[in-house]
Amino acid sequence: MSASGAEGQSFESTARDERFMRLAIALGERNLGLTWPNPSVGSVVVDESGEVPIILAQGATQPGGRPHAERVALAAAGERAKGATLYVSLEPCSHHGKTSPCADAVIEAGVARVVSAIEDPDSRVAGLGHARLREAGIAVTVGCLAKQARRAHIGHITRVTKGRPAVTVKLARSTEGFAGSRQGPRLILTGEVANAKVHLMRAHADAIMVGIGTVLADDPLLNVRLPGLEARSPIRIVVDSSLRIPADARVVTGAQEIPTWVLTTVGAPVEAERALTAQGVEVLRLSGDESGRVALPEALQLLGTRGITRVFCEGGPALADALAKADLVDELVLITGRSARGQGDVPALGLSLQDRMDLLNFWAEEQIGPDLFMFWERP
Repeated sequence: MSASGAEGQSFESTARDERFMRLAIALGERNLGLTWPNPSVGSVVVDESGEVPIILAQGATQPGGRPHAERVALAAAGERAKGATLYVSLEPCSHHGKTSPCADAVIEAGVARVVSAIEDPDSRVAGLGHARLREAGIAVTVGCLAKQARRAHIGHITRVTKGRPAVTVKLARSTEGFAGSRQGPRLILTGEVANAKVHLMRAHADAIMVGIGTVLADDPLLNVRLPGLEARSPIRIVVDSSLRIPADARVVTGAQEIPTWVLTTVGAPVEAERALTAQGVEVLRLSGDESGRVALPEALQLLGTRGITRVFCEGGPALADALAKADLVDELVLITGRSARGQGDVPALGLSLQDRMDLLNFWAEEQIGPDLFMFWERP
């Protein structure tokens, strides 16, 4: 049975649209972390002329941000794209950059219908791509799986609307709510399966960010260690207001292999900067806040000017709370390690983050091995 919707489409066609849009979003998500400063978009070309729709081609924005997803999919479809439907997770661009607009490529391919998840908030596009398609006589439907598409494109959306990357804070805690111990060895809070999930989340970020406290306490590698995805390690960022980072820290000695940026203040020692830059670390100086620490809003704006769209913060409770205090948390991932019982004395959630959680929307939870992942996002 069919029911007419607001767009005059039947229930069956809406369900079909969602099915192909879900694929388009998934295709784009595969290349998250590889396409910045451009969004990682997914696209599917479908022949809907018969009783059973046929996928003709699919594509995703390529590493480095070009070519865009629409061009990849249309090139693969070739002449078959004429009269077909194009599903795309973000509005086709309408401005000239290093390549001509994707909207023009869609028109030239002879596509009959475009289903777009969301309008691109970039001021150079912002509905102009959809308008150009409609002017060319192409049927355009906007809003299919919009919530999922906004979540997939949160980095791009935040950068073009706020001038900074989207920030995802990840925290692990024991069942009693502790992230660590002030005395004794580092706590092992999560199991191997959960750790693999975290490494996949790293691979989908443009940058991993920690504070100097995490480097001094754990000397982390901050890379991706999933088999086959080692090359997906994002830029490593350390917030270090006084340049206390040791020259033999692993993020420093490995800076030639994985880019490492250190955010510090204008008053940090010049000698320490020279020692770091000699090993390939890039030191970025910013003004300090009222306490003399790196001003995080300014730091995130700087990362935005450099094209970073998604930051995955693994810096522990102190940095997470500072980000929350500055209203810079866009997503929160809280992992409860079920095997870590009765351990720790450092609370995972600081007061500012606890207050901020009241303003975030809880949207999912996932059991991974014995550990529980819970997800919040900015409304």
